[in-house]
Amino acid sequence: MLGAIDRDRYDVIPVGITREGAFVLEDDDPAKFPLDAAHLPEVADNGTRVLWPEPGGDRTLRVAHPGGAVEGLGEIDVVLPILHGPHGEDGTIQGYFDTLEVPYAGGGVLDSALCMDKHFMKIALQAAGITVAPWVTVRRRDWDRDAADVRVRAAALGLPLFVKPARAGSSVGVSKVDDTDELDAALAVAFAEDDKVLIEKGVSGREIEVAVLETADGVRASLPGEIVLTSRGFYDFEGKYLGGDGVDVVCPAALTEAETAAIQDAGLRAFEAVDGRGLARVDMFLTPTGDLVVNELNTMPGFTPISMFPKCWVASGLSYGDLITELVEAGLRR
Repeated sequence: MLGAIDRDRYDVIPVGITREGAFVLEDDDPAKFPLDAAHLPEVADNGTRVLWPEPGGDRTLRVAHPGGAVEGLGEIDVVLPILHGPHGEDGTIQGYFDTLEVPYAGGGVLDSALCMDKHFMKIALQAAGITVAPWVTVRRRDWDRDAADVRVRAAALGLPLFVKPARAGSSVGVSKVDDTDELDAALAVAFAEDDKVLIEKGVSGREIEVAVLETADGVRASLPGEIVLTSRGFYDFEGKYLGGDGVDVVCPAALTEAETAAIQDAGLRAFEAVDGRGLARVDMFLTPTGDLVVNELNTMPGFTPISMFPKCWVASGLSYGDLITELVEAGLRR
């Protein structure tokens, strides 16, 4: 995104967050954070500290340098929070910026929190009449107290099953279970990420994704794309971010006009059901009988060159750079 954003229109100040949670001033170098399977990008603590403006006062963003000198970087117009996972797309950073009275792009507190928690996201979608895959939610205390009951409830769903942390992202901690003997190990992997886990019935069908974007002319849905698995068991972290073999990300998907319209409508209805703001990628299955089953919404989807969200908008006539502009402008309008 650093390489694609319109530099004639925007002055960009990259702010990184270290593993310890410190806000640091980063280099404005798009090549600094390559997606390398051997060493994933990481923000190092360079000793700077970004000082956010206080509400009701001066809007200047400042940075404290290691020697103690404080430098003003200019007034903030809008923040583009390109963050995944806990504290990034679960409503917490959004609430932080709301408290600071700093405008930001993307999802708000409610839709971010809802969609980060797959249990409550499913409940919201069901309440809006949107079909979701059957599931059971298991908390660690349930598993520790009565594992046999959990196994019985899981078996009632049928095979295959997908076991996933309720509040993780990017397919981290997700396992496919083809045999009941694999359930315990899958739960252990998921519980390592979260103490609330979903056991979900696998849905047979094409894996379809549609990108939803808030524009000046209203909320729009892109042409749908499709995840085509050639040898990979499911669309996991490596396939999403590292270009792993065994998966093709295709957009536009080979669909009839009626299927495309139905998928776009389902995406828009799902976005509305969670009080969506800014953007979302809506993932669903198109079953052999023509039914649509919504799997999940992603309120800050991947933006790598191989990611579905930008690819679908490019296929729909919106360039990568213009897509970023739409996000920023939506944040400014709000």
